Amino acid sequence: MKQLALDIGLATGPTLERFFAGPNEAALQHLRLAVGSGDPAAAPRSPVPTYLWGEPGSGKSHLLRAVRQALREQGTAVGWLDPGVSEPPEFDERWGAVVMDDTHLYSTAQQATAFNWFVNALNPATGPQRWVLAAGNVPPADLPLRDDLRSRLGWGHVFQLQLLGEPERRAVLRQEADARGVFLGDDVMDYMLKRFSRDLGSLMQLLDQLDAFALRTQRAITIPLLKTMLETE
Repeated sequence: MKQLALDIGLATGPTLERFFAGPNEAALQHLRLAVGSGDPAAAPRSPVPTYLWGEPGSGKSHLLRAVRQALREQGTAVGWLDPGVSEPPEFDERWGAVVMDDTHLYSTAQQATAFNWFVNALNPATGPQRWVLAAGNVPPADLPLRDDLRSRLGWGHVFQLQLLGEPERRAVLRQEADARGVFLGDDVMDYMLKRFSRDLGSLMQLLDQLDAFALRTQRAITIPLLKTMLETE
């Protein structure tokens, strides 16, 4: 299940600062360096492509969306492609980077678009090379894609993202609840971790739904409230 942007309450969506790195610190630091500070005088970001892979819930979509948001805040236009984009645009010379999520699910047409974007990003008609950031559930060599796209996705920096352990998942749930300004008791957290999928993306979706339900019903987040939500939705 894909991680969702947490846009209810006080949460503002995925950011690099809110990503709980755990065993994935190297990947996070690489992305921070690639995004840069936004200072025009700083060294330009590396045009060498970056590919993240890992099991569902390991944080790939969070990081890609966080990078897109960080670049937009710097005034950089970003090309975005995921399996839900049925009619992707042509490569835009105004883009400063290209971000491609869930590449393992691309259709034949989306693969053609991804290849075109990749080629144009590294060999643009005008301006400097653009950074390509992509992600999938498997290593580049195992992607079920056309050969020329698969080989290009594995050409640059490749990072495997590891799933977080239970203490780290608890820390993420606490962090996300705090970002929303809601109290998530230990009893509720225990219930969520024992009764539902421990996949972090699924837990984030459950927290998203629970927060929205609590706001609608004007009730505190408790185990009875969680049970009521499950019975009514």
